[in-house]
Amino acid sequence: MAGITLADAQAQLQLWLAASTKVAAKQSYSIAGRSLTLADLADINQQIKFWDDKVKLLSRAASGGRRVRYVVGE
Repeated sequence: MAGITLADAQAQLQLWLAASTKVAAKQSYSIAGRSLTLADLADINQQIKFWDDKVKLLSRAASGGRRVRYVVGE
């Protein structure tokens, strides 16, 4: 499986930004004393930060910026 591309990360970021806009407009409903929450804004904000960081990282790599190396289990 190929890794996440810059285009993939940008697309995900745009989806989460759109979700944030929709949730900000109407996050919950209340009918006959019952409530329904459509989404958790904190979770959406966490995803926006995650994908924004990915876009920044992949953009730097694409422009010949600093290389990033992950080391697991030293």
